[in-house]
Amino acid sequence: MYSLGIRREFSSRHYLIGGDWGPENSEHAHRYRMELVLEAPTLDRHGYLVDIVEVEQHLEAVVADFAGHTLNDLAVFAGLNPSIERLATILHAAFRTRFSHLRLEALTVTLWEDDIAWTSYRAPL
Repeated sequence: MYSLGIRREFSSRHYLIGGDWGPENSEHAHRYRMELVLEAPTLDRHGYLVDIVEVEQHLEAVVADFAGHTLNDLAVFAGLNPSIERLATILHAAFRTRFSHLRLEALTVTLWEDDIAWTSYRAPL
């Protein structure tokens, strides 16, 4: 199995809902570091798993939907607690849609929150 990973950093704001998490219940910012990993068993005729330029274009577009925004205000988080786990799952869904034309076996989104905590969501495609 081949894997290709690409990282990006972005900042977003959020506040947690549905429980008493102290300061996390007040709006605050996080610097996220995201790693996207694409997996496939074979390479294309050029010897690539995927075209990195194409992946970067999709990565920039998805990150632009979240960077600089308050996650709670985004439609994808309507009524949901914007936890790091939920953010990773939502990012995964966005990439899954964007890469549906590729012959990938799996896609993983790993997300670090201010370098103190991370989560990962992987699913077959």
